[in-house]
Amino acid sequence: MPERGHGPAGAILRRVGTAALALTVTVVVVYLGRDGYRDVNEDGISWLDAVYYATVSLSTTGYGDITPASDSARLINILVITPLRLLFLIVLVGTTLELLTERSRQAFKVQRWRSRVRNHVVVVGYGTKGGAAVDTLLGDGTDPSAIVVVDNNPERLRLAGARGLVTVNGNGTRSEVLRTAGVPRAASIVVATSRDDTAVLVTLTARELAPSATIVAAVRETENVHLVRQSGADSVVVSEETAGRLLGMATTTPNVVNVIEDLLTPDVGFSISERPVEQSERGGSPRHLSDIVLGVVRGGELHRVDSPRVDALEPGDRLLYVKKVTPAEDS
Repeated sequence: MPERGHGPAGAILRRVGTAALALTVTVVVVYLGRDGYRDVNEDGISWLDAVYYATVSLSTTGYGDITPASDSARLINILVITPLRLLFLIVLVGTTLELLTERSRQAFKVQRWRSRVRNHVVVVGYGTKGGAAVDTLLGDGTDPSAIVVVDNNPERLRLAGARGLVTVNGNGTRSEVLRTAGVPRAASIVVATSRDDTAVLVTLTARELAPSATIVAAVRETENVHLVRQSGADSVVVSEETAGRLLGMATTTPNVVNVIEDLLTPDVGFSISERPVEQSERGGSPRHLSDIVLGVVRGGELHRVDSPRVDALEPGDRLLYVKKVTPAEDS
């Protein structure tokens, strides 16, 4: 969650400095007026005695072995040492109260956010894959406040927070961390961890917390795809294999790779998008529309555009099509 600009270390140092200043002033005042104080040992007030008296006086312990005897010493205690005692107590008690208040404020803030957030996107892992997923979401118009990043790397969380994203510090395999990120009420969950075994654990935990959410995961090895699917992922992307295919295509047909990169970049050129079928398009063929249609989603199942099952569009169908990004969308 967003934090204030100054850290706790600076606040503690300021309080320690204030307390030390109050103690030092008290020691100096007592030592300069030592002739007005009486010690039970009747051997005079030394510098050590002044430090001792200032310490027990400011902490309100007051053993009574050293006391102000003269009228001037008592007046100085009233006018100088008593305010310093109050300042010392305020610093000590105020630090404790502020710590408790800050914890309560943060707990209330998190609880209020969790009660209000709905249908958001949780991205577990903000490395290269997670960052690219967030770029695509933002390019498609997703509000940054509707994206929650879960990671345990402070630098990654700082970068995500600088983009206006909600951040949660913790291990995505732990259910309490995912609950803090609002996974039970999330619409989609992106698992972009660096290890395949971690992706399996995160997917299992997320599916248990959010049975109806859409979970997409990335793995490095093809042999782990079935494990992630069995864990509850709706879609699995093999990152290394996909990159290898693009590398192979680039050696013989580099222009094809350029087109694919263009389609995968939502903020420039062309991009693949999804929209519902308009009323005027119902009953027609998706191949005869002005948009370049790649597929039709009907009843949650994707059909290719040349499939006879979707030759006539029906109410509730959704079209996967190539969208031209206009200059206004670029800005």
